[in-house]
Amino acid sequence: MQISITKAEKLKPKPDDADLTFGTIFTDHMFNMDYDPENKWHNPRIEPYAPIAMDPSTMVLHYGQAVFEGLKAYRTESGAIQLFRPKDNFKRLNRSSRALCIPEIDEASVLDALKQLLNLETDWIPHAPETSLYIRPTIISMDPYLGVRASYMYRFFIILSPVGVYYSEGFNPIKIWVTKDHVRAVRGGMGEAKTPGNYAASLYAGEKAKKIGYTQVLWLDGVEQKYVEEVGSMNIFFVIDNEIISPELNGSILPGLTRDSVIQLAKYWNMKISERKISIDDVFNAHEAGKLQEIFGSGTAAVISPVGELKYNDNVIRIGNGKVGPIAHKFFKTITDIQFGKAEDPLRWIERI
Repeated sequence: MQISITKAEKLKPKPDDADLTFGTIFTDHMFNMDYDPENKWHNPRIEPYAPIAMDPSTMVLHYGQAVFEGLKAYRTESGAIQLFRPKDNFKRLNRSSRALCIPEIDEASVLDALKQLLNLETDWIPHAPETSLYIRPTIISMDPYLGVRASYMYRFFIILSPVGVYYSEGFNPIKIWVTKDHVRAVRGGMGEAKTPGNYAASLYAGEKAKKIGYTQVLWLDGVEQKYVEEVGSMNIFFVIDNEIISPELNGSILPGLTRDSVIQLAKYWNMKISERKISIDDVFNAHEAGKLQEIFGSGTAAVISPVGELKYNDNVIRIGNGKVGPIAHKFFKTITDIQFGKAEDPLRWIERI
């Protein structure tokens, strides 16, 4: 894929690593590519970061036909730049695209385009510990049309954002609220696709959680409303009686790559781990029996997030006396050490730039 490059005439000032939050600052350049039925994916280009012009009737604004991914570029102590499982991110992007009738991209070509963009924006990749360059590949429908159908035209773009830690708590236990009043997704719907509508569906309950002092919402299944599914921005794990349990993928849960990394590492270390249904009552009963050892979430943004408190109806349980559990710590340290080049990569997840 021949990519044209147009460099920005004026570069933005780089932020101080110590001031980085999450998702508020964007680099000088972005990648763009267009699709239409005649030319397929065409006109790949790197150009200055800029607004996307669209008609008020553009279909993505009305029907939400869009998919996206999230991954990061990391700077090692030696100054090398590396990605963590990027091929899997683009595979998942295509899987989400199929669910929303969006034409698939060529995964190898798009990964090459990302590498070219990163080579141009290397100075934006921060140096401080726990900082990285967040990468957001996105596809949106671009037809100016108000009828309900799949679009004929699309825009694929990649934007970059230097980031610090995702949660203000950092790598410390967060508080989770379990809701039975709201449902994010059901089997057979869009729950397993990374599409904007899934996140829009989580906002109302998320705001309610914050008002009562909780960081995130833990969703139950949309049919029986008793089986644990996932948290708003991450998958969830429970350590019960020395067994690590993750709710099984059932069509309404996003197949997180960090989730999969935890599972693969647990198997590599011969730890007891299972993917199966687990009800919220199972979790509270395990706590009452003294068998609930840890709860933690997993996701690209925060990597591993220990959970220190869980509220369900009027019941509140506290896990680990406000401290990070040893299993969550082990996964966090191992995955981040691999990402930042501080540890061996036994499962070959790293892609060097």
